[in-house]
Amino acid sequence: MDFFDILTMLGGLALFLYGMDTMGQGLEKLSGGRLERVLEGLTSSRLKAVLLGAVVTGVIQSSSATTVMVVGFVNSGIMKLSQAVGVIMGANIGTTLTSWLLSLTGIEGGNFFVRLMKPSSFSPILALAGVFLVMFSGREKKKDLGSILVGFAILMFGMDTMSGAVKPLADVPEFTGILTMFSHPLLGLLAGTILTAVIQSSSASVGILQALCATGAVSYSSAVPIIMGQNIGTCVTALLSAVGASKNARRASLVHLYFNIIGTAVFMAVFYMVHAVVELPFMGESANAVGIAVVHSLFNITATLILLPFSDVLVRLACLTVPERAESADEPEMDDTEAESAFRLLDVRFLETPGYAVEQCRQTAVRMARLSQECLLASTELLKEYDTQTAERVAWLESLVDRYEDELGTYMVKLGGRKLSVNDSRTISLLLHCISDFERISDHGMNVMIAAGKMEEKKMEFSRKARKELRMYLRAVQEDLETAVAAFENNDLEQAFSVEPLTEVIDGMHKSVKANHVKRLQKGKCSVEQGFVLSDITDNLGRVADHCSNIAVSVMEIERDGLDAHGYLGSLKRGNDERYNRLAEYYRRKYTMPE
Repeated sequence: MDFFDILTMLGGLALFLYGMDTMGQGLEKLSGGRLERVLEGLTSSRLKAVLLGAVVTGVIQSSSATTVMVVGFVNSGIMKLSQAVGVIMGANIGTTLTSWLLSLTGIEGGNFFVRLMKPSSFSPILALAGVFLVMFSGREKKKDLGSILVGFAILMFGMDTMSGAVKPLADVPEFTGILTMFSHPLLGLLAGTILTAVIQSSSASVGILQALCATGAVSYSSAVPIIMGQNIGTCVTALLSAVGASKNARRASLVHLYFNIIGTAVFMAVFYMVHAVVELPFMGESANAVGIAVVHSLFNITATLILLPFSDVLVRLACLTVPERAESADEPEMDDTEAESAFRLLDVRFLETPGYAVEQCRQTAVRMARLSQECLLASTELLKEYDTQTAERVAWLESLVDRYEDELGTYMVKLGGRKLSVNDSRTISLLLHCISDFERISDHGMNVMIAAGKMEEKKMEFSRKARKELRMYLRAVQEDLETAVAAFENNDLEQAFSVEPLTEVIDGMHKSVKANHVKRLQKGKCSVEQGFVLSDITDNLGRVADHCSNIAVSVMEIERDGLDAHGYLGSLKRGNDERYNRLAEYYRRKYTMPE
């Protein structure tokens, strides 16, 4: 094996790893976070958990990604630790699909269909189809499918190139000597563990082992312990992701580790005891890609069948390792409150699956919207009857909404650096546009609360007519806010469209309230001080309506890509849209100011 063979081998390895990464990213974008949401809605059925874990991992081609996601679920309180065990076991089974796909490199035969199944034959076809979809398709889903095909073609081509390049190693005594050394169970186990821990992918390390089988120098006595070690090495990713997480999240990563360590110990003990008694004949034979896939699958399926009935024992073992007293004053467990639970949805682990992370942002933003709405409604209740407890809640809600804006903004900046689908990018754009509006709405709620406090402090009361006008004005603003929040929550264009006509009516009502107050002031029916307070309240409510308009327009901009918001609103207000005119007239009749 010369210098150029080494270059070819390294190039094949690079293509193999790049193809695996490209295919995984394409699969994740195509799923759009749906697979993760399936896991999120998991029931307590252990068998269902195993099946779902296997299917999801088989689709996204990464047990590490699945287990990291599970750690995130547990950390966020979305999934219980007992549910996580089954998914982790299933992930180990699902990851074996990759080794079966890679075993296609070992197909031999002169038949046309057999030759067509070889990677060197079908990879160019997949690559051409994938490139065509990526370059010429206008639909996002087809482009993602193209990325998957190109990634898979690169993966298989890299595997084939790597296998061909390492064949001359069979004639290198030093290389065969090293592989013979790995036939010792403990050394092979250690080698597999270290290799997988370094590249953080059991699928990739199994693929490398399958490529080395092309030399003919890898016997099953060397391959079996290496495969066992690869299953332990893949736990490193989940363990690293659990650093700084909640107790249960750390326990979930330990369940993954204990499952693989105990499974490996049991499997190797039984396997080598049988081999000592019967002496399995295939152990001295050269391993091939299909044989590696068989051993890989056999181990993971056997370990799951043995340990699934004892999943509670794994949970207890993890709980003993991370006991309740392990939390120190410097490392407090998160408060089990609704607010903290919402922020846990923005887990950094979910950034590895951007489609799901976007959905978590959307759900958190919806909670923020509803809290903002609650803040304003609570503040308007103070205008009817002032209550200290309600006032304190308004202040708390306003502070909480501020924190939502900070947490969401920071998280979405991180998410913006990931590869997002067009639809996910639009969603992030919508959220970034709207969260500042929701934050400002809560600020206006706070201002209304302060105005109500002034009225209570000075025992101030508006005239009967002013109170009637203010009640009507409040009802209009409340409906506007409810419609805008519902449009945002459901991406509903119909509801978004109906916001602007009502906002225009509210603008007119605002002018009427001010004009009527001036008339009352001139007649001596109210004081200047009352006028300042009334103006403060109506100005804040009017700005809430403006923010509702911003939110609705943002929804329409995102759903109707390319919409010119300013031109669109200008056209509506010039009376060029009959539907808009009908809605505006409906709201004028509904919210006619009292005489």
